[in-house]
Amino acid sequence: MPEEDYVWLPRRSLLTFEELTRLADVFASVGVTKIRITGGEPLLRQDLPDLVGKLRSSGQFSDIALTTNGILLAKFAVSLHEAGLGRVTVSLDTLRPERFTRFTRSKRHSDVIAGIEAVQEAGFGRTKLNTVVIRQFNDDELIDMVEFCRTRSLEPRFIEYMDVGGATRWSMDLVVSRAEILEKLRAHYGDVTPVAPDSAAGVAPAESFVLQDGLRLGIIASTTQPFCRTCDRSRLTADGLWFLCLYATDGVDLKEMLRGGASNEELAVAIRSTWSGRSDRGAEQRLQVGGREALYQMESLRADPHREMHTRGG
Repeated sequence: MPEEDYVWLPRRSLLTFEELTRLADVFASVGVTKIRITGGEPLLRQDLPDLVGKLRSSGQFSDIALTTNGILLAKFAVSLHEAGLGRVTVSLDTLRPERFTRFTRSKRHSDVIAGIEAVQEAGFGRTKLNTVVIRQFNDDELIDMVEFCRTRSLEPRFIEYMDVGGATRWSMDLVVSRAEILEKLRAHYGDVTPVAPDSAAGVAPAESFVLQDGLRLGIIASTTQPFCRTCDRSRLTADGLWFLCLYATDGVDLKEMLRGGASNEELAVAIRSTWSGRSDRGAEQRLQVGGREALYQMESLRADPHREMHTRGG
């Protein structure tokens, strides 16, 4: 969870589903083929299956996915599937309810488990479970997470702890690196073999590995092994700011253009020219910082809510 007493975006500033769909169509016109709905927690947005249906009905996207904390997933799994959602990724950092409460300030651990089961029952395939690995918090649960995923046909993905958004207590000492994760897995399972990227699937942030028994898993090593030079992702916030990098300090205000009367072609020109001139290397630059601390402290987060990951999209 972000820090307490954080700033909410004004409701009037949020893009409507029609505005979001229009911008999605503009992005499709310049080459975007995949969309992920994320947050914060996207299922807090009222009538989210309607947005999924609008995106799917455009016929322009090969993949529409959702990342969720899973708390409301049991309620919406069927309607999301019927609306045309292709894949679900659930974020869950611990299998222990008491740790979950301490880390998320919520006692709804059982709701997340129910949400995962509902996804399976609704007919979704290729479901992933994202776990941010933090030293002295959950780094003793790697094997438990793998086995939890094995029994539910999920793909576990372990993520290095990043110093972005509300991670004000972040320090490099808390980061469990890809190398350490692999070492722990190999100590228990034996060989953990890298899987060559599927060129047809495009660039992905996770490196894939397979255990001896065939179980596939992923590791996202943004902190110690940045992949900036191959990154092809960007983020559109709920209020229309377009960020080219998770570490970016500024975004492009597409909402201002949209509500100011810009045509689809004018929006496409702005998007194309901005993307072609991008030089973002945020994670690589952070890696070079000596005595590295969290990217933002509490005061600066409250001064600009777009610096929070619940606003920008982690």
